[in-house]
Amino acid sequence: MTDKAWKHNERMIAKYIGGKRVPITGRQRGDAPDIEHNWLSVEVKLRQRVPEWIKDGMRQAEASKRRSAMPVLIIREKGQRVEDALICTTLKEFRDRYL
Repeated sequence: MTDKAWKHNERMIAKYIGGKRVPITGRQRGDAPDIEHNWLSVEVKLRQRVPEWIKDGMRQAEASKRRSAMPVLIIREKGQRVEDALICTTLKEFRDRYL
């Protein structure tokens, strides 16, 4: 992936959620999020592929949803505190409900 691809991805996502991409120039890791938003701290990652087990978990959540339930996948490592687990959903689902 070129620099151009990840920058373009950050711009598209920023526009989609109503934020603004923060240029990397002059930033240190952790100094500022990738996207400036009024109530979100957004870090964006672009990969060639998302692991299949994550996509499969999301498919299961979608297939089992009832009525207007929000399909989410919760990922937790063995020994990790419950409150530190990660939650995944689609960006569209998140935007439609919260933005």
